[in-house]
Amino acid sequence: MANKVRTSKAVAKKASKQLRSNTTSKTQKSVAASALRNRAKK
Repeated sequence: MANKVRTSKAVAKKASKQLRSNTTSKTQKSVAASALRNRAKK
């Protein structure tokens, strides 16, 4: 069953910032990428 919950714009901004950071761990980047994949399609 597909996940119907979508990532909000505010959370997506934070996730994007995490992905660009050099101090973010591999695990945190994985979670951030997952959140961005759950963004609603336009």
